[in-house]
Amino acid sequence: MQSKFTDIQLITQVLAGNQAAYALLIKRHQRFVFTLALRFTKNREDAEEVAQDCFVKAYRSLANYQQQSKFSTWLYSIVYTTAMTHLRKKRVDTTSIDDEALFIQIADTHGSMDANLAERRSRSYYLNMAIEQLLPDDAAIITMFYNGEQSLDEIGEAMGLEPNNVKTKLFRARQRLKEKLERLLKHEVKELI
Repeated sequence: MQSKFTDIQLITQVLAGNQAAYALLIKRHQRFVFTLALRFTKNREDAEEVAQDCFVKAYRSLANYQQQSKFSTWLYSIVYTTAMTHLRKKRVDTTSIDDEALFIQIADTHGSMDANLAERRSRSYYLNMAIEQLLPDDAAIITMFYNGEQSLDEIGEAMGLEPNNVKTKLFRARQRLKEKLERLLKHEVKELI
């Protein structure tokens, strides 16, 4: 059940001591926060940890929220910085996503699962698979723009970039996403023949 209160009203209640109001804020934003964290970490457990850290940090900093932007934009900036810090701490082994052997290995892990054939062929499946192969910044920009329906200004604020830089990064991310989709779909056509 969706709360009839706006984010600002809920924040006011939280700051007045109503802890249940923060639970409503979490419920409202948890899915997208998790999705964005997953785009960065590419690992469910790490994404859950990042999402939890984000909500704790947001709670502790709620009094500092100045309402100059939407709460979701402010929250997503916390997700971005928390995920980047998490990735730096883990020192993730970065393998080039252009490595053809890696691509084939990723594609082959899904190729033998015939039980999920219908699901795998859906548009959203391939789109999500392609997004997962993007660099974290590219995946975040695509996710915030399309899934989160954030403006270029809001994404810039969340990522600490100028709107023009976001526009350029979004254009390049779309190009890379298109390349990934073409690779995935080319592989699927071969699999069908």
